[in-house]
Amino acid sequence: MPDQLLFAMEVTLNGLMAGVMYALVALGFVLIYKASGIFNYAQGVLALFAALTLVGIQQGQVPFAHLINAMTGMHVSHFGWTVPSILAIILTAGVMVGLAIVIEKLVLKHLVNQAPIILFMATIGLAYFLEGFGDVMWGADIKKLDVGLPQGISETVESVTDSLFGYGFFIDNLDIVATVVAVLLVTALTLFSQYSKQGRALRAVADDHQAALSVGISLRFIWILVWSIAGFVALVAGIMWGSKSGVQFSLSLIALKALPVLMLGGFTSIPGAIVGGLIIGVGEKLFEFTIGPMIGGATENWFAYVLALIFLVFRPQGLFGEKIIERV
Repeated sequence: MPDQLLFAMEVTLNGLMAGVMYALVALGFVLIYKASGIFNYAQGVLALFAALTLVGIQQGQVPFAHLINAMTGMHVSHFGWTVPSILAIILTAGVMVGLAIVIEKLVLKHLVNQAPIILFMATIGLAYFLEGFGDVMWGADIKKLDVGLPQGISETVESVTDSLFGYGFFIDNLDIVATVVAVLLVTALTLFSQYSKQGRALRAVADDHQAALSVGISLRFIWILVWSIAGFVALVAGIMWGSKSGVQFSLSLIALKALPVLMLGGFTSIPGAIVGGLIIGVGEKLFEFTIGPMIGGATENWFAYVLALIFLVFRPQGLFGEKIIERV
């Protein structure tokens, strides 16, 4: 088999893995959109905040240490112990649930039946607040996240592909783990959305807040539930991205890459988030491989947005999104 074709296959496989990482972030956007009909600008910051909190708990860091030291003249930084990864993840998930309750009480319950643009602006404010709050709480330095996930090139994939094609593919173990986790998450969330009572209530709330309230659906409970699930998804995404590139404040910018994923897959489709992520991941890698050298490279920075723009022109609802018809 020609070397170029083998290399293209390796690039495609790496693109699929990268697409799964994008899709993990996009899942949180889909969940919030299905419950409120708005694009949650804060989802990327939720992933950052979850990763910061996980590292802080895992390392036994004192919250607000910089603020405490500045106000008291003390020099505290750590409690002197470390927390096992599994327990730290459970505690961080609890923090994200608590955050969902606070967001509902302080923000969402005051915006019932408001225009979508009002809710969208609220998520923008929430994003900037959480980013600053995370900075004050845990510090702005780059942190290493290690929860025991396998990293480095997969020797199994390399040996199998070498025996099949005479050329070993270089695939990161962390990307393989992210793929398995994403498949499990999508399966669970799809079953929840389609077949559970809460999933049906979630869709009713997205259609009409007042109508949902009139038939006995607790809007507050649904919002707490969906923001808690979105927080858990953000935690998973934060673990994967933080383990891959470190926990730093640029982590919140992964939300921007999730936007074209949603445009392709559809804002209301959980499986669509995965499909859109895979299309973006494979597309940008293959485009960089085939066309990039001809035009100077760095096409991964803009390819996803150009592809999303094309989809907006010809299929605005995305591949799996619901086509909404309004009669006046």
